[in-house]
Amino acid sequence: MEVFYNSTRNSGIRVKASEAILKGLSDDGGLFVPERIPALDRELKELAGMTYREVAYEVMKLYLTDFTEEELKGCIARAYDGKFDTEVIAPLVSADGAYYLELFHGATIAFKDMALSILPHLMIAAAKKNHVENEIVILTATSGDTGKAALAGFAGVEGTKIIVFYPKDGVSPIQEKQMVTQKGDNTYVVGIHGNFDDAQTGVKKIFADKELAGRMDAQGFQFSSANSINIGRLVPQIVYYVYAYARLLAEGKMEEGGRMNVVVPTGNFGNILAAFYAKNMGLPIGKLICASNENKVLYDFFRTGIYDKNREFVLTSSPSMDILISSNLERLVYRLAGNDAGKNAELMKALSGDGKYVITEEMRAGLGDFYGNYASGEETAETIKALYEKTGYVLDTHTAVASCVYRKYVEETGDKTPAVIASTASPFKFTRSVMNAIDGKYDKMTDFELVDELSSLANVKVPRAIEEIRTAPVVHDHICEKDGMKKTVEDFLGLA
Repeated sequence: MEVFYNSTRNSGIRVKASEAILKGLSDDGGLFVPERIPALDRELKELAGMTYREVAYEVMKLYLTDFTEEELKGCIARAYDGKFDTEVIAPLVSADGAYYLELFHGATIAFKDMALSILPHLMIAAAKKNHVENEIVILTATSGDTGKAALAGFAGVEGTKIIVFYPKDGVSPIQEKQMVTQKGDNTYVVGIHGNFDDAQTGVKKIFADKELAGRMDAQGFQFSSANSINIGRLVPQIVYYVYAYARLLAEGKMEEGGRMNVVVPTGNFGNILAAFYAKNMGLPIGKLICASNENKVLYDFFRTGIYDKNREFVLTSSPSMDILISSNLERLVYRLAGNDAGKNAELMKALSGDGKYVITEEMRAGLGDFYGNYASGEETAETIKALYEKTGYVLDTHTAVASCVYRKYVEETGDKTPAVIASTASPFKFTRSVMNAIDGKYDKMTDFELVDELSSLANVKVPRAIEEIRTAPVVHDHICEKDGMKKTVEDFLGLA
């Protein structure tokens, strides 16, 4: 049965999966959501005997229903190949009473690889399917990880260009080096004077600019997005929760039908929304534990029903979560409103105007699946140090936020349900913060000295992604003001 996609702001908009992937964002500014969440059609014990690629097909075929089996399996095979440094793609590691799902074994050592390895292949297949002749321009804002993962995915892909905006002083040195050294004639990287929310808002404005879209079409271009607002990003993220459950089952850590809790360090809300979709497909997930850093807008939302971005923006040691406008939350709010696009549009209008909105008591009652909490910078560092000293296992700063919040959840509730923590980045991506957490004596070392020290400390080989950028030359040095983003895009495309 085919799954169609509606806009969260206009239920009259109804498109196929391939069309939703190509557009990225609906013309009315809304996000595409499935009309219905499909149910898993395989027994959990069957999934337990499958590889990551096989599980990916079983999940994605239910959402991307206008792709043929051959198209979808081809995309999966090309995505989850030798660019991952482990055959299992997403290892599940037990440490101190929790299971860490390592989502960072791809080309850029962050979880974004899990979806951004497949998105270019889905997009090219979708373009052929819809007879698109324009060159597709991927326009993306990043808080650190999406940018490099998208650049790596789209670099050299015929028929595409990719433009990435990032906050110049809001990413780690390793994250920035990964982006600005990216090769590929179709890649463009721009630092902006502003934060991630400024970059994301600027991208959304460019997407909504009808006059610009007309000029681009006349020149043979059309925009699409690689951000987590693209349904082609969200669907592959659902896979890894199904796979994690299947692994627990296969390893005898879980009885079939037994529940698992999921803990996710969250900024833009895409990862935990994917877990929510997995739960609604029939996967036995208990609590969805939403972990925030000091930019705790989501924690406050779950506690009060008020989403308020009018607050100080804090630069933390977990920069990929330094976000005050969690775009994917709109998909949950739409569902809480009973799929009422009008009500959702009203709330989003309030967010863009007053910077906040309040959901009804009836909507709040639908948040029972979620638990929210946050970790301070000090608590994050303490968590890294404590787990390393106890087990020898080293977490990155984002995963440490999740680990800390999970500990708070257990202390509050006494709930000992098996928990899978989404480990969203390699500690090698945030070496200075990680090593300083373990011992302040490392602070005088250079970034790459810290890489080697971490490798020795954790007894883990330095990832290929880090080795490649040690001596790589900077090829992108563009900087612009936040109100200069449109002009920058026009210049790159020769439209000015």
